[in-house]
Amino acid sequence: MQNQHDFMKTKPVFPLLLSMAAPMMLSMLIQSLYNIVDSIFVSRLGTEALTAVSLVYPLQNIVLSLSVGMGVGINSVIARRLGEGRSDQANSAASTGMVLTAIHCIVIAVLGLAITKPFLSLFTHDSKTLSWACQYSWIVLGLSSGSLFQITYEKIFQAAGAMVYPMIALIIGCVTNIILDPIFIFGLFGFPAMEVAGAAIATVIGQFFSLFTYLVICSRKDIGISIRLFPLSLDRETAAQIYSVGIPSSLMLAIPSAMTGILNSMLAGFSQMYVAVLGIYLKLQTFLYMPASGIIQAMRPIAGYNYGAGEKKRMKRIISCSMAMTGAIMVAGTVLSLFFPNQIFSIFQKDAQLIALGSQALRIISLGFLVSSVSLVYSGLFEALGMGKDSLLITLIRQLILIVPLGFLLSCFLGPAGIWICFPVSEAVAALAAVWIVKRKQILDF
Repeated sequence: MQNQHDFMKTKPVFPLLLSMAAPMMLSMLIQSLYNIVDSIFVSRLGTEALTAVSLVYPLQNIVLSLSVGMGVGINSVIARRLGEGRSDQANSAASTGMVLTAIHCIVIAVLGLAITKPFLSLFTHDSKTLSWACQYSWIVLGLSSGSLFQITYEKIFQAAGAMVYPMIALIIGCVTNIILDPIFIFGLFGFPAMEVAGAAIATVIGQFFSLFTYLVICSRKDIGISIRLFPLSLDRETAAQIYSVGIPSSLMLAIPSAMTGILNSMLAGFSQMYVAVLGIYLKLQTFLYMPASGIIQAMRPIAGYNYGAGEKKRMKRIISCSMAMTGAIMVAGTVLSLFFPNQIFSIFQKDAQLIALGSQALRIISLGFLVSSVSLVYSGLFEALGMGKDSLLITLIRQLILIVPLGFLLSCFLGPAGIWICFPVSEAVAALAAVWIVKRKQILDF
């Protein structure tokens, strides 16, 4: 069984990273599509329906952050144990991860049913919007087990270096959702028109189709990890290791939402136009950071495996190669942002004033793209090695600790430009902090 994963310490680093990152990038694009399909179809029902789905998004995002973060923790433990040659312990980690996921499903379902209406009532007083939002939330949170389990399977497969299967599972789930959305929402082919509830049901069925795909693959394909579902077993030490990475990782995924809300409140004090600029920039950055994130996700299991195997020299090559690949993406983004900002913003908005303000913001923010490669790669490395708190610290520096107070201070003197300046400053400080942690803990000293 051990030889099955040896390619992670024998295959040349660059083609290995590329072969594992490419499916991850496509998977993330598919996941993004998953998130907008409901809104596209629901928008045809009217503003109230679109608002209802949008109101539920924060709750969905919390659930997604929890499940992905815990999946990263499971991935980290499995990859390191495989590298150490402890296949039985890797299997135990996968099984423990499944038990934790089952517990999370129950907790989310109960809380989702309990807090949905009180939470959504804070943001709308329109009875129709509230009713639709509650219907959507009760379905997607009450039946979130499909989503949570398929994400757990995804991270287990990634830990084994099997990146193609998660892509296939996501495609099947997404296509299922796209096909069922209009059928259930508008009542086609003899089905009743369920409107917003139909969109939620289509989403849940798509998630369960992804989960079913993993179950079929596991029954027919040996990925080198044995997942014991029955009887379920919980190893407390393994669970603690998973949570030590999973909880910080979950918080890291939730931090950008908090940062966006705070910056929006600052920018709104100048003009709603600047809020729109930030919103467009956040959409634009996904095209840059999504492929970079694909590289990081591919790097995690490779780095964890080689660390567990004691292949420290190879680890250095893995980090160097990841840094070069991520840096190349960031250089391309910087060049486009500095020389073609008007053309980029005009894709989203034709208003001349907004394009001018957005171009200024993009030129300033882009100065931090390249240096962010350092903190992105090292943050992923920390997660791979089980150093969840260090990874969380880097993310906090990048997206909260400095941007908020420094943005407030500089905006008093420089206006909105002071907030834009905080982005590259925070990236530079985060990069320095990441390098300091690596040096202090002698992670790459060999």
